[in-house]
Amino acid sequence: MEQRAHFSKKLEDLKVEVLRMAALSEAAVHKAAKAFLENDADLAEEVILGDAAINKLEDHLDNYTLELLALDQPMAIDLRNIVGSQRITVNLERLGDEAVNLAHRAMFLSTRPPLPHNPKMESLAATAKHMLSDALKAYVDSDVSLAGLVCRTDDKADDLNIAILRQFVSEMVSESRIVERGVHAIIGARHLERIADLATNVAESVVFIVEGTSMKHSCKE
Repeated sequence: MEQRAHFSKKLEDLKVEVLRMAALSEAAVHKAAKAFLENDADLAEEVILGDAAINKLEDHLDNYTLELLALDQPMAIDLRNIVGSQRITVNLERLGDEAVNLAHRAMFLSTRPPLPHNPKMESLAATAKHMLSDALKAYVDSDVSLAGLVCRTDDKADDLNIAILRQFVSEMVSESRIVERGVHAIIGARHLERIADLATNVAESVVFIVEGTSMKHSCKE
């Protein structure tokens, strides 16, 4: 009985640490999106410098989950909880990387004249941030229904990314002066779409933990 209580405490500690890493990754995404939309080089640099803390937490959680698997030999939902948390941790680290990539685009664009206001880019950034927030809330609450909503919303992010690409290509054909900035904006939109994809991966892991069902490649169905 005492051994079970001790193991349960370890699982609670694991969730706390995953949520600590999630908070850092989500903050990095929000700051990077703001820096990209507003050409804020100082905020972009803050994102880049902050990535080391996310990477350090990933290393810590790697070791922690391996110890849990090796020493406690968990079964059933406990095993899914640990494996699912490992998957979420990997995606949180990638979210940090995408935020850094987006921040680099923001730093470049801050050195050039601003592009015209683009509502679709704002909508894509808002969609990606909202998906990530919902995916993390689904993890906190073990909410499979909310995780499914995140998966289905990914189509909207994909459509916005394609619309932005077509818009910038059309503008660059008619005005060659914006080609350089347009290319960086298109790549930035791709980073935002990748953030939406990674939020979907987190949602898939929530379904795996709660129901033991693999949603890879079928999350949107």
